[in-house]
Amino acid sequence: MLLASLVLAWMVSNNARTVLLKRSEAYSQLFADNLNRQVFLQFVLPTVVRYGRIALADQNQYARLDRIVLNVTRGMRIDSVTIFDSKENRISYSTQSELKGKRNMGGLEYKKALEGETSTVIVYGGSLLSLIPGMPKVYCTLKTYVPFRQEDRLGMRTGEIMGVVEVTQDLSEDLEAIILLQARIIITSLVIMAFLFSILSLIVVRANRIMAKRAEERIILEEQLNESQRLASLGKMVAAVSHEIKNPLGIVRSTAEVLKKRISKIAPGNEHLAGIIVEETSRLDRIVREFLDFARPQEGAMKADSINPVVERVARFMESEIAQKDIELILRLSPNLPDVFMDGEQIYQVLFNIMYNAVQAMPEGGILQLHTSLEQKKNEVRLSIEDTGIGIKPENLEQVFTPFYTDKSKGTGLGLAIAKNIVDKHNGSILVNSIVDKGSQFIVSLPVHIEKTESEEI
Repeated sequence: MLLASLVLAWMVSNNARTVLLKRSEAYSQLFADNLNRQVFLQFVLPTVVRYGRIALADQNQYARLDRIVLNVTRGMRIDSVTIFDSKENRISYSTQSELKGKRNMGGLEYKKALEGETSTVIVYGGSLLSLIPGMPKVYCTLKTYVPFRQEDRLGMRTGEIMGVVEVTQDLSEDLEAIILLQARIIITSLVIMAFLFSILSLIVVRANRIMAKRAEERIILEEQLNESQRLASLGKMVAAVSHEIKNPLGIVRSTAEVLKKRISKIAPGNEHLAGIIVEETSRLDRIVREFLDFARPQEGAMKADSINPVVERVARFMESEIAQKDIELILRLSPNLPDVFMDGEQIYQVLFNIMYNAVQAMPEGGILQLHTSLEQKKNEVRLSIEDTGIGIKPENLEQVFTPFYTDKSKGTGLGLAIAKNIVDKHNGSILVNSIVDKGSQFIVSLPVHIEKTESEEI
């Protein structure tokens, strides 16, 4: 487009220069014809009648001719007029007095004019660089050579040539205006091209960003799809294995409880062996239950209810274990909280998993705070579980909700993953903040339940 604009600027300026020269040449010829007539009628004829011959060496004849020429050229765009003798290449008259009498100034055009042919010579120089201060100026001179002929009484020219008239025009200003027009066209084209280039660049950059973002989103979706497929396959396997283990595990536990009672009678002091079996089978039963909860999440019975009773219930259930670990439990439950649409049992499981991890993170005791509040701007009920435990390393924060990820030797890594799945199904969110050796904070947010009016239900 820029190249096309430059070519267009050159064509426009070249065409303008051509038109200027043609019109100037026609103007010169028209002027020369008029000058020929006026000089012949007002000077040649009266001079021949009065003096018998023309002798421009005579000061009176020269002054009369000069006055006639100046009257004809007055108001015309003519720089100078020069008349050559027809017998020799010598200047007989010129508006530039210093040229009078000089010889061999006509050149080839003078000879053509003596043969009756009108010719034009143009001398010009300058370019776009001439517009820069300090560079050579633009100049343009057009010289037209016309044969000076006799005329009859009716103004018709005869064949006899009495001399050659050279008409000089200074077209420097016109050529400079054309070059200036060319520069304006080029500058305007450059500005337009720069503007279009900027717009296109912005479009391309934005398109690249959109494409990169979509490509990144596609990669993330593919990764999520692959992860979902992997977890689905793993979930099926876990569900099948856990189901097969659960029943025999229950039989082993029941049998161990019976053996514990009999050993206490037969071999007192050894019943702790059976107790170990009962304790470990209970732990295995809890692990199997977590696998089943992850592999086969329950739909749940959703209803509008307050979250405070659920928090109090979990606190009572873990009260004994909290006391054993020398942990101080602080409840700050906001009264008159609006209801949330939830499954109480599943939310209970969420809070239990988070609190259980918090208790495990404080083996030497600490403070566990449970705080409920209403976030009015987002219309959410928030539950904060904050501990003063060992914390989570920054590089592990993004993986705490990843299935089977755990930094404990006896954990399954499913507790927080199950909690996040449940919260997501409740259209809520769960966030974690942690500082190593300072503690962790989990924030569970659930949307406030909005009751529909009868008109909305209809």
